[in-house]
Amino acid sequence: MYRDSVTYLPDDILAKVDRASMAVALETRVPFLDHRVADLAARIPLDLKIGGGEGKLILRKLLASLVPPELVERPKSGFQLPVGDWLKGPLRVWAEDLLDPASLGAQGWFDADAVQRRWRDHLSGHRDSTEALWAILTFQAWLGEQSGVTAKAA
Repeated sequence: MYRDSVTYLPDDILAKVDRASMAVALETRVPFLDHRVADLAARIPLDLKIGGGEGKLILRKLLASLVPPELVERPKSGFQLPVGDWLKGPLRVWAEDLLDPASLGAQGWFDADAVQRRWRDHLSGHRDSTEALWAILTFQAWLGEQSGVTAKAA
């Protein structure tokens, strides 16, 4: 826990939150990092923090009396951006320009027919290809910047 508090937290999690929030002029707060809360938490014995291999024990017990159990007793879930939906909506023109079969074929980096199949399947909802398509799109956008040719604005 100490190692996480002096390395992982400031060098990874907090830095990412800080960069992402500043990029969109969003003011964020990290309430559990108040020095008084951190000092108190550091003095609590480990067996009161982690019970039976379950973390955040004190917080869970506190919340159990305040919120429904289904909000506390559930697996972690990250915040996922709806990139797949954006590709079908506001980013579609941009994506289609980057996935142009003639350009893909001429560049030779990707199998244009395979990419087009994935793209059609994604658009139809038959298959969620967000990750693969996003990787190709970011590569194509980068490639365009390197060659001085950029995609049309979305």
